[in-house]
Amino acid sequence: MSIVSLISAHSYESSVLRRCLENLLEPLGGMGTFVKPGDRVLLKPNLLTASRPTKECITRAEIVYCVAQLVKEQGGQPFFGDSPAFGSALGVAKANGYLPLMEQLDIPIVEFQGQRYQIDSDQFNHLRLSKEAMEADVVINLPKVKSHLQLTLTLGVKNLFGCVPGKMKAWWHMEAGKDVNRFGTMLVETARAINPNLTIIDGIIGHEGNGPSGGEPRHLGILGAAQDVFALDRVMVDILGVDPQSVPTVAAQTRLGLASDLSEMQFPLVHPSELQVNDWRLPESLMPIDFGLPRVIRSTFKHFYIRFLQEPLKAYSGKV
Repeated sequence: MSIVSLISAHSYESSVLRRCLENLLEPLGGMGTFVKPGDRVLLKPNLLTASRPTKECITRAEIVYCVAQLVKEQGGQPFFGDSPAFGSALGVAKANGYLPLMEQLDIPIVEFQGQRYQIDSDQFNHLRLSKEAMEADVVINLPKVKSHLQLTLTLGVKNLFGCVPGKMKAWWHMEAGKDVNRFGTMLVETARAINPNLTIIDGIIGHEGNGPSGGEPRHLGILGAAQDVFALDRVMVDILGVDPQSVPTVAAQTRLGLASDLSEMQFPLVHPSELQVNDWRLPESLMPIDFGLPRVIRSTFKHFYIRFLQEPLKAYSGKV
């Protein structure tokens, strides 16, 4: 039975958050269950965008900071990485206030490089994934609770799509997005290939409405953690009162026989029924997942413009 640890948490203040994370991880055996001395530990937050730093579109830097502290105390060597939709991990991290906290702990920020990996799947014989994620000794997945214009919700499984490097994500939208079930399956297979050792979801303040970036902050007061990312996603869907079949990743994990039934899970701290959200706001309408070729080309050029022209110019002028 998958263990899903849930608590009420209402503050990002470091000392308070640190205690909350320790309490959250205690039923799972603490950080020492996952990290051993010398382990290279990827911290994978949601670094969607640099454009809305006050709208809770990304995993809070304080979460990553406190998790990194716990990793270092176990003798692990944390590093920080993601593949944002536009720009670089460093540029998005700077815009969202990450750098001072990362510098305090001397945590390197890496840009993901892609490599082809064979996988065991009925629909896909390979995926192009970040070799930094695949070669890490430990992957700690740090998603944000958000609504999503294309996928209804983005949680732990969708966050691991950030391990698909560069603009390959846009090309996957074009290829697999022609069929929402196929796209959901690709996301689940990506999560299964990355196989995170631990997922900690940031639901203290979520992002509801027209997410992943166009919505608004929403205080939820929830932190969740599990070794099984699929179980944690299924629980969060229940807490938010969303039909599991309306979330392509959750529907796909059900089809593939992965964790989907709350009756088969253990909740050692707080039961999902105690954290129910009755009025979570989903997108006003869902957009097609499919990216046509012109949109993929525009998206690719925008990514390279931000990463290789705009970000260096801002850094040079001292504005980032």
